[in-house]
Amino acid sequence: MSRIFRQSAITLAFACVSAATFAQAYPSKPVRIVVPFAAGGGTDVIARHLAAGLTESFKRQFIVDNRAGANAIVGTEFAARAPADGYTLLFVSSPHSVNPAMYASLPYDTLRDFAPVSLIALSPYFLVVHPSLPARNVKEFIALAKRQPNEILYGSGGTGSSAHLTAELFNQMAGVKLREIPFKGAGPALVGTLTGEVALVFGNALTVKPHIESGRLRALGIASAKRSASAPDLPTISEAGVPGFRSEAVLGMLAPARTPRAIIDALNAESHRVMKLPASVETMRRMAVDIELSTPEEFGRLVESEMQRWSKVIRTLGLKPR
Repeated sequence: MSRIFRQSAITLAFACVSAATFAQAYPSKPVRIVVPFAAGGGTDVIARHLAAGLTESFKRQFIVDNRAGANAIVGTEFAARAPADGYTLLFVSSPHSVNPAMYASLPYDTLRDFAPVSLIALSPYFLVVHPSLPARNVKEFIALAKRQPNEILYGSGGTGSSAHLTAELFNQMAGVKLREIPFKGAGPALVGTLTGEVALVFGNALTVKPHIESGRLRALGIASAKRSASAPDLPTISEAGVPGFRSEAVLGMLAPARTPRAIIDALNAESHRVMKLPASVETMRRMAVDIELSTPEEFGRLVESEMQRWSKVIRTLGLKPR
């Protein structure tokens, strides 16, 4: 064995032992999970459920740190600048993939500054209408919208919000012209639909499901790639009349770039274990959230593909970066 080969082998063995030792020692203190949204929303609730499970797994506290502001940019920047030691993580939703196209510049690079840990869940948007609208399914709704271009109003949480982009994607793919009425947030847009001020909204499953069950809203379809376990009888919009239509909140965990792979793998494995527990499955089902887990690489590819998909929608709309 040559001297160079022996040195390389020793170096590699030392690196493997060091990584394993590092992973075994992790975590030795509390871990912060940054949620770049206000407390109480769907993303926050899911992150807190995961944090409680990881606390049990690792026997160290995983603490949710809400840092809301600027459509998730404030908290995301904070996490991007944190040490890459596994003690600051980031729990993201769809704005993470939309913001690069919505803002002229960001104080971080969405891909290069983060190491994917895992996809955790998908929260699909429901197409819900006021009961007075004379449409019982997606096909009837499309026919109605084609007869009344620019007359059917939809609520959104503002330009660039999930409800706005989802409705405009629907306009493009269904060949209709629904007209936006922007509200100051998703909550007011939902209220506007409940009161009949607007005819419909693409709402987060967590917020609209109680109103569907009470009869105050009628669900026409769900914007997921496949039927949701929380609403198995509700057809997807894709199968009900708009092939290929999909829009759902992508929820997952990231770490600062260059976080040791051993830590990424440990977090991935334990996150999967936590989310597969019967209690987690039942909790997510009640929230109308579908658990979807991945490898770090799969989640990284999904973030990149979502960036490309929404960038195309935003360009087509002619929305100007802020």
